Amino acid sequence: MTFRSVFFGTPAFAVPCLDALAEISEVLGVVCQPDKPQGRGNVVVPPPVKERALALGIDVYQPAKVRNGELLAWMQERAVDVALVVAYGRILPADVLRAPKHGCVNVHASLLPKYRGAAPITWAVVRGESETGVTLMNMDEGMDTGDMLERFVTPIGPDETAGELSERLSAIGALAVRKGLPKVVAGAYTPEPQDGARATAAPILAKKDGRIDFAKSALEVHNHVRGMSPWPGAFTSAGGKIVKVHETRISDAAKAGAKPGEVILADKTGVIVACTTGAVELLRVQLEGKKAVRGVEWAGGRGVREGDVLSGPEV
Repeated sequence: MTFRSVFFGTPAFAVPCLDALAEISEVLGVVCQPDKPQGRGNVVVPPPVKERALALGIDVYQPAKVRNGELLAWMQERAVDVALVVAYGRILPADVLRAPKHGCVNVHASLLPKYRGAAPITWAVVRGESETGVTLMNMDEGMDTGDMLERFVTPIGPDETAGELSERLSAIGALAVRKGLPKVVAGAYTPEPQDGARATAAPILAKKDGRIDFAKSALEVHNHVRGMSPWPGAFTSAGGKIVKVHETRISDAAKAGAKPGEVILADKTGVIVACTTGAVELLRVQLEGKKAVRGVEWAGGRGVREGDVLSGPEV
């Protein structure tokens, strides 16, 4: 079955879904957010979806606003069967959502109604979920509140980072597109309303969210570190300087009376920090202005000693 579509998306996560859509439909245009300056040099960089769309020979539209009628006119000119939205980054108005014959369909990286919002992958890992997935859903004007069409479930590994999980969910999202979009156009789904009482939020991330709280359990600290990888990154402080923590593992070491954040071991075998319950080993860290090193190298260079107390500064 051949159908006409447009695609809304911006980051690298959305690129496999664009590829999948191009395989199964005639994509008449791609909408993504405007190019933005990045890095210390503020070099203007196009979003990954734009780069991929141009490589595929698809026209790209980057509206600065979505509610002034121009995006609606762009949609109406194309008279598409369906629009696919994957991590576009803006809430679309009702008239745009209604413009395609079969509406706008979203690939959301959680098992809705859990983790509605901008950062579902990170918060699922931080909160210690054992499984997550991708939900294919009809879009409405709310924040990920539309009727569900199909859910695709996957386990979360106990040491899997948000970055690693994101790559897997991106591929699962592409599979959902290949399987689900033809069914949407054929009217083969029976939409399922979400149970709002079971909804949880996945708010947008800020740098301060990376702060490690050693007053939590060792498992919670470990989940926080892997959930904040790669961005915004987990961090603590030692001697008044920020230390990024890239990798941890739960340790069975213990020290009676140790404070949360206290370094209970720092030698050639590793760096272990007490939590309210249990302890974590800091496997890979990065000091301000330095390259990332193994925890044992940090201890060997006397950058940290037993008895030091690490804390999480506000930024």
